[in-house]
Amino acid sequence: MTLELRARGERVGKTRVARLMRDAGLQGRRRRAFRPRTTQSNHDGAIAPNRLAKIEAITSLNQVWQTDITYVRTDEGWLYLAMVMDAFSNRIIGWAFSSDLGTQFVVDALLMAVNHRGGRAARQVVLHSDRGVQYSSARFRSQLAEHEILASMSRRANCYDNAKAEAFFSTLKIELVYRTRYVTRSQARCSIFEWIEAFYNLRRRHTSIGGISPVDFEHQLTTK
Repeated sequence: MTLELRARGERVGKTRVARLMRDAGLQGRRRRAFRPRTTQSNHDGAIAPNRLAKIEAITSLNQVWQTDITYVRTDEGWLYLAMVMDAFSNRIIGWAFSSDLGTQFVVDALLMAVNHRGGRAARQVVLHSDRGVQYSSARFRSQLAEHEILASMSRRANCYDNAKAEAFFSTLKIELVYRTRYVTRSQARCSIFEWIEAFYNLRRRHTSIGGISPVDFEHQLTTK
């Protein structure tokens, strides 16, 4: 809230904003208690090394992408979301939905990210995921090889290795999903699509990138 007010020309500090919000009976939405979610890794698929752990600092776009899967409740049943994030800008560059946990939707999210970045930019990107069976599948690995993307996987049952992806899903659920009842999967798809593209990427401010949105951050990089 402080960052948004400053961007609109108001000279305020965090203490004053907190006091005014308290006087008005307003408060930010609180995160739920963090519960590490483990991944079913008992499968015969290939396990990639943790290349992310060997990177001292992420210093450019298309150096590291992070990917993960989450679920959203609807009255029709679960809707699954796969996403790909550029770890430098926090921008979501690929996503796909599915009504089941097959492999195709994680492939679709990857291909959207590749197309978004222009194909050649994906070469030698480190793509970090958990050890889920979808990311270990032959179909997914063949797409990584075709686009010359380097697979990286978290340690077993360690969600902290993929913290940025976990943090994104936490934000999505706190700011949108937990506040909305979805009657149909189609309704959920439209709502989440709009939140990602029209709000999170375009307008949501991130302290880790200077208090601006991922799109503005990338724009500043390209104009420099």
